[in-house]
Amino acid sequence: MWTLTDNKDWEDLRQQFTWVRDMEGVIQDPEHHAEGDVAIHTRMVLDALLTLDGFKMLLPQDQEILWAAALLHDVEKRSTTVREEDGSVTSRGHARKGAMTTRLLLYTDYPAPFHIREQVVNLVRYHGLPLWAIEKEDPAKAVIEASLVVNTRLLAILARADALGRTCSDQQDLLYRIDLFEALCRENYCWGEARDFATPNSRFKYFAKKESYADFIPFDDFGSTVILMAGLPGAGKDTHVMKHYRDWPVINLDAIRKELKIASTDKNGNGKVIQLAKEHARQYLRRKQNFVWDATNITRSMRDQLIELFTTYNAYVKLIYVEVPHHKLHQQNRSRDEVVPFNIVNKLVGKLDVPVPWEAHVVCYFIDE
Repeated sequence: MWTLTDNKDWEDLRQQFTWVRDMEGVIQDPEHHAEGDVAIHTRMVLDALLTLDGFKMLLPQDQEILWAAALLHDVEKRSTTVREEDGSVTSRGHARKGAMTTRLLLYTDYPAPFHIREQVVNLVRYHGLPLWAIEKEDPAKAVIEASLVVNTRLLAILARADALGRTCSDQQDLLYRIDLFEALCRENYCWGEARDFATPNSRFKYFAKKESYADFIPFDDFGSTVILMAGLPGAGKDTHVMKHYRDWPVINLDAIRKELKIASTDKNGNGKVIQLAKEHARQYLRRKQNFVWDATNITRSMRDQLIELFTTYNAYVKLIYVEVPHHKLHQQNRSRDEVVPFNIVNKLVGKLDVPVPWEAHVVCYFIDE
């Protein structure tokens, strides 16, 4: 069974983790957190979590996942907290940035199995959703999205501990909002489970279009199939392509760089490489010919640009994410023909945004644990 640490006493946590010590002195808005700084709040959240019946009923592994998420849920208030001109204190973006930090920690310093790591990451990422789901522009879509990457039942338990682990005047309202979140999840068939879709295209279109319905089944009329690879340098993308798509045309950015004698660190040159690669892709797409796009694609923004290009030509997009353990990543990178510098790889690890199920028609994960 995976656990972040067996020593859960607060003083032990302070000694073990620098990021726990970083919570000390990080101010919070007294209207919502009169208890004090982030360290005090986090400690109260952990104490509250252990008292909840929902937590006590979980399997031991789920308890460890939830406990780790509770410890890390506000880890990046240290970098996002600011005092506004009106005197209020905000920490906008701390959940998203905290999720990235959590993934980095659980991939490098405290390795966790992929499926466990991503549960902790997304509990941190969505920990505020149960409190604010009813105020979203599309509440149903918000909870359905979350359900595809995190157990909403665990998310509600974390939110309840977060609400109880503070001193504020609106605590009962916060708990009521969490009850509404549960009702909203049940209504949309995603309470404690991922929302099911009739077809892959149905799921993709639901998230790709602003006004859409989860039960709508679009007509599948595709041109070519595009395999979009994603993964850190040295993860094994080229090997995967050779094994499974040997006979397909491959657009490989590293190969184009080598042909044009452009270094991976040359920003202007990389722009030229990508534009040339996109023109090759358009030629395949116009002919409705299947092909592979082989590059790192570790950020959501880069993948979104490519998927938008492919689907403009009515392509069916299969996104394949490849991952190996951190130590093996550097070993395999050193064995490549074009070695990416050690510091660049580590920088990319910090930017890694693992693909989510709604990004493409199909998203597959090949994980070497």
